[in-house]
Amino acid sequence: MFLKNIIKIFKIRDLRNRLLVVIAVLVFFRIMANIPVPGVDTAQLKNFFDQFEVFGLINVFSGGTLQNLSIIMLGLGPYITATVVLQLLSMIFPQLEKIYKEEGEAGREKFNQYGRMLTVPLSIFQSYSMLVLFQKQGVIGEMSAMLAFSSVITITAGTLFLMWLGELIDERGIGNGTSVLIFAGIISRFPQDFLQTYLGLKFNPSQILSFAAFFTSILLIIFAVVLITQAKRNIPISYARRVRGRKMYGGAKSQLPLNINPGGVMPIIFALSLLTFPSMIANFFVGSEGIIGQAAQKVVELSQNYFVYSAFYFVLVFAFTFFYTMVVFDPKTVADNLKKMGGFIPGCRPGEPTVKFISYTLNHLLPIGALFLGIVALAPSLIGKLTGIASFEFLVGGTSLLILVSVILETYQQINAYLQMQEL
Repeated sequence: MFLKNIIKIFKIRDLRNRLLVVIAVLVFFRIMANIPVPGVDTAQLKNFFDQFEVFGLINVFSGGTLQNLSIIMLGLGPYITATVVLQLLSMIFPQLEKIYKEEGEAGREKFNQYGRMLTVPLSIFQSYSMLVLFQKQGVIGEMSAMLAFSSVITITAGTLFLMWLGELIDERGIGNGTSVLIFAGIISRFPQDFLQTYLGLKFNPSQILSFAAFFTSILLIIFAVVLITQAKRNIPISYARRVRGRKMYGGAKSQLPLNINPGGVMPIIFALSLLTFPSMIANFFVGSEGIIGQAAQKVVELSQNYFVYSAFYFVLVFAFTFFYTMVVFDPKTVADNLKKMGGFIPGCRPGEPTVKFISYTLNHLLPIGALFLGIVALAPSLIGKLTGIASFEFLVGGTSLLILVSVILETYQQINAYLQMQEL
């Protein structure tokens, strides 16, 4: 059955072309990820990432490009940060919220355009900050003004180019472009991690039980991620009967599915973006004189404290689950659409009662989804510390694990939908 579906995929012209676009983009992405900026000291770079764990998270967030100090080392971080900032601002400015929620596809396109525009200054600021930080740490040598300027422009252009590649996947490929690019960066480390695991077992067979416990726990987490991601609360929907001439329309029954985890992996990405940004800025000011240097040093120390960092991470993931759901899912809009189509929830009047019922149901589901995301975000790194397994760094913070599972599930569902349409 699996081989039959693989053959079908390549027989359907549109689906085959979409997969080829994704493959071509990913190959190009990995080539760019291995083109470094000038003057990188690889040994010092490795020491830097071993010393500052928070940059290991940023490296995962950028799709593995930061570790090579490549021309696309920021990845899609500035673009995602710009999106987070705009969505936060939409909660403050009604006009921005109206553009995103009430103006349909044209409004969302305008909102996305604002995100692209905000990405440029964020990329310039972050690239310059990172270059200065790496200079202070001795990772790269002294740069002339012209070389620094050209490096900042190149890195910014790389981020914008990645943003375009992500949108190209959205338009002509399969899956969410941003997630697919991060996914590609994560799995690029698999061969190295498996080799490290093999060598660790070869030279230290006593670690077999630790590795067995580690991988068993990760498989259980993956099972839980799939289970919760696919879990839904179905609200029954009925449609009023309408008589036109001698024919009767409507009277059908349907369901409104509410996911237990409506935000998917986005709350974790938002939380990670917000959590790593202060640490990155603080590292830039470490060593400065006065209260600014002391404050920066304190922020860095807190970010390196596992328990403090984990507590903030859990709280932010929990909070962003509610926030992101409020942005992307509006019960009033859903109720209005049901009313326009002649649909209603049995036992619940259309209008405000329907809005209250959907909000009530959603508010009872969200704590489960938020708690689940918070636990999954911390569980892999906690398991790694308990078992002492240093390989498979892509599991840092659980973020990568969620991205992997979410991207695979989303891609599988889209491919399956194409195959089903072909059979009709």
